[in-house]
This record gives sequence, structure tokens and C-alpha cells, in this order.
Amino acid sequence: MDDLLQEFIAETRETLEALSGEVVAWEAAPDDRARLDSIFRFVHTVKGSCGFLDLPRLQRLSHAAEDVLSQVRDGDRRPDRALVNAVLAIIDRIGEIVEAIDAGVALDDSGEDHLIAALDEGAGEVAVAETAIAPRAPARSVRLSVDLLDRMMGGMSDMVLARNELARRMREGDLDPSVEAALERMSATVTELRDTVTRTRMQKIDGLFSALPRMVRDTAAGVGKLVTLCVEGADVELDREMIEVMRDPLAHIIRNAIDHGIESPAERLAAGKRDHGRLTVSARQAGNQIILEIADDGRGIDVDRVIAKLVAAGRSERELRALPDRAKLGLIFEAGMTTRDEVSAVSGRGVGMDVVRACVEQIGGRIELDNAPGTGLRIAIHVPLTLSIIATIIVGLGEHRFAVPRSVIEEIVAERGNAVRIDRIGGSQVAQVRDRLLPVVELRDLLGIDAPTERAATGMLLIVGIGTSSFALAVDSVIDAEELVIKPAAPAVMAAGVYAGQTMPDSGQPMLLLDCAGIADVAGLRFQREQLIEAPVDPVEQIPMMKVLLFIDLDGMQRAVALSVVDRIEQVASAAVSMAAGRLRLTLDSGLLSLVAQGPLPEATSFPVLRLKDDRTEVGYAILEAADIVEIPQAFAPAATSGAVAGASLIDGEPVELLDPFWLFAQHGDLLPTAERPLFLIEPDAAGWMPSFLAPILNNAGYRVATEAGNDDRPAAVLRLEGEPAPEAAAASDLPVVLLRHERSGDSGIYRYDREGLLEALRDCSRRAGGAPR
Repeated sequence: MDDLLQEFIAETRETLEALSGEVVAWEAAPDDRARLDSIFRFVHTVKGSCGFLDLPRLQRLSHAAEDVLSQVRDGDRRPDRALVNAVLAIIDRIGEIVEAIDAGVALDDSGEDHLIAALDEGAGEVAVAETAIAPRAPARSVRLSVDLLDRMMGGMSDMVLARNELARRMREGDLDPSVEAALERMSATVTELRDTVTRTRMQKIDGLFSALPRMVRDTAAGVGKLVTLCVEGADVELDREMIEVMRDPLAHIIRNAIDHGIESPAERLAAGKRDHGRLTVSARQAGNQIILEIADDGRGIDVDRVIAKLVAAGRSERELRALPDRAKLGLIFEAGMTTRDEVSAVSGRGVGMDVVRACVEQIGGRIELDNAPGTGLRIAIHVPLTLSIIATIIVGLGEHRFAVPRSVIEEIVAERGNAVRIDRIGGSQVAQVRDRLLPVVELRDLLGIDAPTERAATGMLLIVGIGTSSFALAVDSVIDAEELVIKPAAPAVMAAGVYAGQTMPDSGQPMLLLDCAGIADVAGLRFQREQLIEAPVDPVEQIPMMKVLLFIDLDGMQRAVALSVVDRIEQVASAAVSMAAGRLRLTLDSGLLSLVAQGPLPEATSFPVLRLKDDRTEVGYAILEAADIVEIPQAFAPAATSGAVAGASLIDGEPVELLDPFWLFAQHGDLLPTAERPLFLIEPDAAGWMPSFLAPILNNAGYRVATEAGNDDRPAAVLRLEGEPAPEAAAASDLPVVLLRHERSGDSGIYRYDREGLLEALRDCSRRAGGAPR
């Protein structure tokens, strides 16, 4: 809304300046219809804009003036001096209000009723100040013609080329440091000026997308369909002339998608889809190109029906069937081609897609089709920036030179470098660059240029990123980095699919800019792309998944563990680990925790530990480092024997071992001190046997041991050693007492070293108390 308001203020200022003498001239010549129409259009435009921008005071004034001027145009009133003065006063007041809005200050509305009343026939004259000019804020914008912007861009392009040539010539000789510094300052200024001038022609593509919701609504209603529109990337900027050129092609493609592609609600429900069709229109910038994508979840292109239509028109079916799949899809661009049997208000005349392609190719663009019969169609329009200056890398193939956008190049490596290895797999070349495997595209082979004998010794690889994927482009040499002016190439050149435009470097020799995405497509590389078309999914076929934590184990193996059993990852000191009671123990939280280690512990002062927990048990697991959290199928290949590893699963094509929490907790689990564990009371005896001998046995068996109970605790029983005085807790309550005798044989109690008998008695007490340890 702020942009619209500023545009309204600028337009109103310009019109007010142009009308400054029109009203006076109109008073001198009341029959001058042209001047009357100019004044009327001004107040009419102000009235309409004020209604949209919610400016009621301006709307009220302009509406009153419009009514009076309309009477004059119809011949009902004659413009006498009183009427002219009243109109002039209202126009002056409109100017004052506009300047107040721009300055952000309040303006008293007193007297405006008097100005409106002065318009009435027979009303007295209103005084008009000779210099009724409101204080104006400094202008921050200016309107320029597109022709002037074109001349600016042309001059800027020549300046960039001259700068490049000057830099090249100066590098060829001995360069004075002071001259070099001046050249650097000039180069920085030219770069900044270039970016500024380029932005003057750029406009958000939202201007192209704003009309789509109404178009989709009306078109869908006209053919009896339900369509939901999703627009993405409306903030992408494109040359304003390109936006105008793309209006008709985009509109035709969208109408075709609704009429031909998306099915009726009944057909969609019968096919297992939602009754509402989904149409996605998106824009994104890729290097020096803007990519417009129109995707629908309809029926897609029926290639057999297209061929049948062309055969009926006289084409050879044998030749059409022999075409590659991509060429068959391209048949929809044939002149006069339509799959409709009846002509409708939207389509069926066979006029449109051939015009769309011709229009796109005329501006140096190209169209890609991605068809999924029964699921939908994606149309991608690659449009170059009409007149852009981009950073490029110049590469050589023998005597030939080509430019590659620097924005798509991730890195450049020598083909014979130490970190590069090229293998041939299944007839295709694959480059291993450090830890990455990338398909190789030989630019010479793709363009049909004969290779010299020294090619293998001097080759370079450009690692090119396309979306989320990459490939290696093999060239003879990398020559230089330059900023070049890019213009559309001829349609015949762009039809090859591997060029994005042409340029003239400082050498004066024409050069073509490579389209790396097009090169990947022509070379047959197929990368996984984000799925925008929603296909129906059978719930029965959905695979149950679980989240796991990937980590590097102490033996260097990559393993995973179910995320649900990982309480946290904690960095612990190496000094806190010791061997105690036959196993590794970790001193943690003022207690001992069993530690599992499948390899030698790190020599560092600290290392990470996975704290694995269920509701009552905890195990520590030593690792080198945590890697990632991913989802894998719940079903996996089981291990041959029981142990720390439960089985293996494929993650990113690599087998990864999965830990077995059941085995880990069974073998190494330490019970947590939870309140749910049964509590037994003991009292220290004279020899200290109870706390020293008995308490550890009970703790290891999963019981809590204390000398007195808390307020909320209900002990399961009291343990008393024979010959010792009865515990106070037992004497003061009805708690059961387990007597431990000193002798192996006897009639009462349990022998104090009979572990099994003692534990069985404790289990009986726990069951009667309503709980038992796990």
C-alpha cells in the first residue's frame, strides 16, 4: 500500500503542474472541450484512487468537482468566473492535502465545506490565492520513459566493455601502481553504477501474477471445474518489458491447464483425487535466467491422442511413433494442434501453443515439459534477462571460447588433480572429487567439436550446481573471469537448448553463454526434483518409518539408534570413566552409570556419551560424534546373532548397523531411583552388616533402601537382623518384618546369606504392598 500511495502522490503532483494553466485558459475559452476533458479526467482519477486508498477527504472534494464539471460537459451549466474560482480552489486544496500526506503532517479540514458549497449555481465567489502552493517535501522519485532507460542500459553496457578492454590492455604492459589503484576505483564505481542502472528496469513479477486469481476463477467457472491456485516467488524481479511479453503466453498456458489438463470434479473423484484441482504458478531466478513454472495435478498429456490427431491431419504415424519421448511431447506446439473435439470459449481452435513457443523463443527463452500421465503436467519457461550484465567464467575448447555464469560454478578443479579421479561406469564417465561422485559431461562431445591430442593433459572440470544437484563439465581450459553484457541469441541458436544468450567480450569476438541446466538436460542427466504435483497415495502402501540418530561409533563404524530411547547427548570427562564391578562405569550426577563402549575410548580429555533411557533404566553409550537425525523404515535386516547390533538398514544407499536397545538395557541397564520402586527399611546394626552387606544386594535387585520413610512413602516391609532390637518403624506401625537369622539352619526367619530366599521374600512383600521391581 505504501508503494501505491507514493505512486498516487507522484502522479497527482505531475498532473497538478500540468493543469496549472489549463483552468485559466478554459475560463477564457469555455467552449474548449479538450481542456475541460483534461480537468475532468484529473478529478475523476483522483476520486477513483482515493476510494481504493481510503482517503475520504480527497474523495469528497474530487467527487464534488467531478459532478459540477460533468454538468458543464453536458451543457447544463456554463463556466462563469464563480464556477472557475470554485474549481481552482478545490484543485489547490487537493494539492495541499497531497503534500500533507507526503510530509506526514495533519491538515485542518475547516473550510472544505465552504469550498464545496461554492460550486453550487448562484453561490458567491470564493477567493483564490495567487500563490496557493502548499509546502512540498523534496521529491524522491522521477518518472522516466522506457526508451531513456534503454539508452542508459546501452551506455552502461558499453562502459563495462570499455572497462574490461582497458583492464586487459593495461595488464599486457608494465602497470604503474598509481594507475592500477585508479583503475580499481573506476572498476568499483562502474560495478556499482551498473547494478543501479540494471535495477531501474527491474520490476517485481507480482505485476504479472496479480491478474491470475481472477483469471483462474473465471476460467474454471466457465468450464465447470474447481481449481485452487498457488502462487510462489511473486517477489522475483524481472525486466519490465519481459513481464509485458510474458503476459499472453502465461495466460494461454493457464487456460489450457484448466480446460485440457485438470479434470471435472466427478472425474477427479473417480480417479481417487480431490475434487479441487491444484494449479501452481511459481517463479525463481537461476543465474541469469528467470524460470516460470506452471504445474497442475490433472490428467497430463495423452501422447497417443496427440499423435492420433496429427495422423488424422495427414502426418505419418510411423514417423511420429519413432520420435523420442521428449519430441513426442513437443508435438503439442505444432501449428493447428488441439486435442479438443469441440470448440469452446477457452480452447479447441488449435491456435495458441505454437504462438506461445514462438513468443518465448523470440525473446531468447525456451520451454520444457515434464509430463506424468494421469498425475499432471509441469511446464517450465526459461526466460533470459533481456539486457543483463553478469559475472562469468571464460572457458576454452581449442580455439573456441564460451562463457559460463559464475553463479552456477561451485568450484574448478584440474582433471589430473590429486583429489580427482575419473572412472567409466556403464558407458558413462563419473568423477570422484574428494568424497563426491559426479557425472561428467564432455562439452566437446556435446557440441560436436573435435578434440586435439593434448586435450587429456590440460583438461579442467567445472563443478556446476543445478538446483540441489551437481555435475562436472569437462573443458580444455579456464581462461579468465569477466563481467559481460548478455543479450538473447537468435531463435535457431537458442533452440539447441545449451545456450542462454550471446555476448561481446573486450576481445571483440562474439561469444555464447552456456546454459548449464540445458546442458544437463541435453546430456541426459536426470536429477531428482521437488515434487509439486500431488499424486494420490494408497494408505495401505505407506511404509511405517521411525526416526533414528546417526553417529560415528568408537570403532569408526557409522551406526544408528532409535531416537525415542535417546534422552540426551552429554559431553563427559575421560577422567570420569573407570572399571568397577567388572564393567565400565561413568561417574555422573553423583552416581555410577554403566557405560557401553564398542572400541577404545578416545584419548581426548572429553568425549560424547549417548544417555539411553526407558522409564526406569539407563545406559551410557560412548561415541565419537553425532552425525544426523533421519527417518528409516521400521523393517530392517536382522542380525545373525543377538548382541549390541539388532540389524542393518540402508541410509543414503549405504548399510548402517542399528543398535539393539533391548539387549543393551538387559545387559547393562542401571535402574533409575524412581519413586515407583518398592521401599524397604533397615536400621544400622552394631557391626554395620545391614548397610554394608544387605543394602547393595537390594539396590541391585531394583529396590530402594532407607533407614526411615518419607511422608509420602509406604514401605513394603522392614528388615531386622536376629538379635538386634526391633526397628522403631516396625514397632510404630503395622509393617511386616523380614527376620534375618545368623545360622544356616533354623525355624524362623531367613538365613542372612541365602540370596534367593531373601529375594523371594522381598518379592512377596512387594506384591502384597502393590508393586514389584522390574
